[in-house]
Amino acid sequence: MRILVVGAGAIGGYFGGRLVEAGRDVTFLVRPRRAEQLARGGLVIRSRLGDVERPVPTVVAEALHTPFDLILLSCKAYDLDDAIASFAPAVGRETAILPLLNGMRHLDALEQRFGAHAVLGGQCAISTTLDAEGRVLHLNDAHFLSFGERDGSMSTRVEAIAADFAEAKFDARASGAILQEMWEKWVLICTVAGITCLMRAPIGDVVAAGAGDVATRLLDECAAIARAQGFPPSDAMVQRARTMVTTVGSPFAASMLRDIERGARTEVEHVLGDLLRRGGDALGAPSVLRIAHGHVATYEAQRARLAAG
Repeated sequence: MRILVVGAGAIGGYFGGRLVEAGRDVTFLVRPRRAEQLARGGLVIRSRLGDVERPVPTVVAEALHTPFDLILLSCKAYDLDDAIASFAPAVGRETAILPLLNGMRHLDALEQRFGAHAVLGGQCAISTTLDAEGRVLHLNDAHFLSFGERDGSMSTRVEAIAADFAEAKFDARASGAILQEMWEKWVLICTVAGITCLMRAPIGDVVAAGAGDVATRLLDECAAIARAQGFPPSDAMVQRARTMVTTVGSPFAASMLRDIERGARTEVEHVLGDLLRRGGDALGAPSVLRIAHGHVATYEAQRARLAAG
């Protein structure tokens, strides 16, 4: 199976690098600057679960002309349109696109451009970042992804992807309920991103301030929207999330908060805004989700104003 990994950032670099380590036929679609960096030092992963240092094949968008069997997509949501334009020449009649973005909005954009059949569902659980030298730093012990047909069928291509992923040093699972898993992750991401960005602090500080009930109210709002959309989170998932956002002393914070702290762009509209648009009218007022979205959207408005001079 020929695999094209779109980008060699924190997520794509990790999973793509593990596939290279396993001897799979992987090419990274990257910008010229990243291509030069990888040509000099290879792809480097630093992880408690095993380091990787390998030369990797790369291609820039202008040199992409032939279709691949699988496209692994893990760009930032705000880069999706540019990413679609860059990898479009690699999409043939039998190409499967496996996106690992948060939320659901990206599925609509991919389906509109490539058709419903081309687009799988997918989600991952991992904490990674790139350091100043372009190395992928794996920050926790989780490195899991699941994927599947959006109609729940176990197709031949899903089985082929599972076979290709089987020997790589990460946890992968073909799912017959991938949309449910994506919605449950979305509820969790919205809750953690919403509360830690709203309070500008990790979970432990929110709890120490006596605001744990605000976090659980936000969780309830997000879960209610998922339920109304036909994807009710399981009781076990909700309990895990409730524990996560009320744990005393927890250092956990969303990557969206780290983006704010370094003055970077966030995925607020793809994560918080899209969930609010799908069901916010039923939440009533005041809504913690609406306030959290407004808080981060205001940051983005201020950031844009300052950038404009």
